[in-house]
Amino acid sequence: MRQLVERMARAPHPPMHTLSAAEAKAAYAKSIGVLDVPKPKLARVVDFTMPARDGYQIPARLYAPETVEALPALLYLHGGGFTIGSIESHDTLCRCLAQSSGAAVVSLDYRLAPEYRFPTAVYDAWDALQWLANEGEALGLDKSRLAVGGDSAGGTLAAVSALHARDAGLPLALQLLIYPGTTSHQDTDSHELFAHGPVLEKALIDWFFNQYIDIAERNDWRFAPLRVDDVEGVAPAWIGLAECDPLVDEGLLYADKLRAAGVEVDLEIYRGVVHGFITMGRAIAEARQLHADAGAAMRKAFFD
Repeated sequence: MRQLVERMARAPHPPMHTLSAAEAKAAYAKSIGVLDVPKPKLARVVDFTMPARDGYQIPARLYAPETVEALPALLYLHGGGFTIGSIESHDTLCRCLAQSSGAAVVSLDYRLAPEYRFPTAVYDAWDALQWLANEGEALGLDKSRLAVGGDSAGGTLAAVSALHARDAGLPLALQLLIYPGTTSHQDTDSHELFAHGPVLEKALIDWFFNQYIDIAERNDWRFAPLRVDDVEGVAPAWIGLAECDPLVDEGLLYADKLRAAGVEVDLEIYRGVVHGFITMGRAIAEARQLHADAGAAMRKAFFD
C-alpha cells in the first residue's frame, strides 16, 4: 500500500481540491479501472432508469450472475464525495459483488453536486430503493429480498436509505457499508491523524462537502446518520473499514451505535490500507478480500 501511495503521489496531477467540479469529475472518470481487477463476465447486464420523485429518470445498471428469475438484489450507491463517481467508476466492483454473492446488484447513477446539492442524492437513493421494492419483478428480481449498500458517500446514502426503509416498514436483508461517512463535522481522532492523507485528505473532504451541502445543514441525520435519534430495528449491517482512513473512527462509532440498539453488525477492518482501496484489487490483496467478504455477507443475508 505504501509503495502504491508513493507512486500516486509522484504522478503529475494537480490535487483534486484545486480543480473545478467539472474538471474533478473528468479527471476521476479518466483514472477509473487503472488498478481494478479484470471485469468479471456476467449472465446479464442491463441499463435502465428508475423515476425520482420530481420526474427525473435516474440511470441504473443491473448486474445478474444468472438468468433465473426472482434473484435477490442489492441497490449499490457509489462513492465520490457526492460530487464525482458514476456507474462506470464502480462497474467492476458491482460485477464482483454479483459474482461472489450469487445475487443481483443494481448500481445507481444518483445526481451529483454541485449541480444537485443535498438532499437530492438522498432522495434519489430512497426513491430507487422504493421503486425496486414495488417494481423489481419487472427486472427479474425478488422484491421481497432487497438490500442496500455503498462505499464512502455511497455508504452514507446506504445507511440513510436503510433508516428510511425501517421507518417505512420496508424490510431489508442487509445494509452493506464500506467506509461510510456518518459524522456532521470531521472532528474524530482519525480525521486529525490522516488530515494530510494518504489519498483522502482534509482539504479534499472539505472541498467535496462544500460542493454538496451548506454548513448549517450538516447536523441533518440524512447527511450524518450518527445524529439520528434511534437506529433500533434497522437492517443488519456488514461494515468494512480501511485502517488508514480519516473515516475509520466514524465507521466504528456507527457500528457501536447499531450494536447498542440491538442491530446485528459484522465489522471488518482491513489493516494497512487507505480510503478507496476497494478499486485497487490489481495491486492490493485486501481489496480482493473485501470483495469476497462482502459477497459472503450478501449470500448469508439472502440465502441462509
